[in-house]
Amino acid sequence: MDTKPATPSSTRRRWLALVVGGVSAVAVAYGAYWAHTLRYRQSTDDAYVNGNVVQLTPQVSGTVVAIDADDTQFVRAGQALVRLDAADAKVALDQAEAQLARTVREVRNLFATSAQLEAAVAIRASDLATAEQDLARRERLAGSGAVSGEELQHARDSANAARAALLAARQQFAANRARVAGTTVENHPDVAAAAASVRSAYLAYARTELPAPVSGFVARRSVQLGQRIAPGNTLLDVVPLGEVWVDANFKEPQLAAMRVDQPVVLTADLYGKSVTYHGRVAGFGAGTGSAFALLPAQNATGNWIKIVQRVPVRIALDPGELQRNPLQVGLSMRAEVDTHDRSGPRLPQLARTQPGYATDVFQSSGAAADVRVREIISANNVDDAQRPLTATRATNAASLLALAPAAPTRPRGH
Repeated sequence: MDTKPATPSSTRRRWLALVVGGVSAVAVAYGAYWAHTLRYRQSTDDAYVNGNVVQLTPQVSGTVVAIDADDTQFVRAGQALVRLDAADAKVALDQAEAQLARTVREVRNLFATSAQLEAAVAIRASDLATAEQDLARRERLAGSGAVSGEELQHARDSANAARAALLAARQQFAANRARVAGTTVENHPDVAAAAASVRSAYLAYARTELPAPVSGFVARRSVQLGQRIAPGNTLLDVVPLGEVWVDANFKEPQLAAMRVDQPVVLTADLYGKSVTYHGRVAGFGAGTGSAFALLPAQNATGNWIKIVQRVPVRIALDPGELQRNPLQVGLSMRAEVDTHDRSGPRLPQLARTQPGYATDVFQSSGAAADVRVREIISANNVDDAQRPLTATRATNAASLLALAPAAPTRPRGH
């Protein structure tokens, strides 16, 4: 069998066909990969770690006597960071507590006086009944001459005096009862006002110790020992690095396909591509970065050059991944968003029903103040004399107050 030797032109055509076929295959594969994956990916390396910077500010004025934290140190929520001189606040608290104790005893005296006046009304009512009985007997005997006119007049005067005394006793009892009716020592208005003063003084005293609002790292400490500070002054910042997020700045054409909750893959320049973070699109900025700049662009004047604008997109990170590989505020990131799922509005109006951030480290002071108030009231309210009128006593008091003073008896023959 004869074989013709390959000519150089046929060899070139064969290699050219192989190259063209290979390039075509790569182009087809890349086109399929782009159609299936790449066209749904939007990426940027203009992304940075951001987070809350929680300021520690005093609620009362004072002189700094201790600083228990410094820059770069980790602090836990509730840990005391700065202490102020508490001498003046302690004096004010002692005065308020003494006033509360005095008020409790005064209110107890009001309840005891009410019971005393109630008994006085009953005595005056008995005296009036006796005087009217004596007057009635003398009036029956006056016709027979057994009782002189002078004695009869004395009986009438005694009855009138007893009636006036009963009226005065009833008025005193009503006036005192109006100050305690429907209350106990614990909820009496005077005691409530004194208790509010104790709570105010206690809070002022407790606020001389400034706790960390959240757990995090201390940054930018500006307070110094001996410094006189006023409410609202920033003493230091606490940055909770466990709650950071990423602000990725995407170009305008990249935003059309983005939606909230789309998955995001991120890498940090700090760790390189060996560490991957996974997050979700949390929201979109309300405008471009230049719109909120200190000196926004004035495109209506002078020469104008169109520049592609960027809009910040917030990306929430996985807390578990943050704990394993912590990030610091300001670090550079690269973000790639998977836009396969494009359901839902581009700018959803999502309103929170619960606070996004909250702390309870300041609530303990109010609870401790309430405990101290109850202790003072209990210590100065040790018996039952201060209790309000019982049902039986209240009924009796109402009946005594309902007694209308009888009209004075006019002497016969006048």
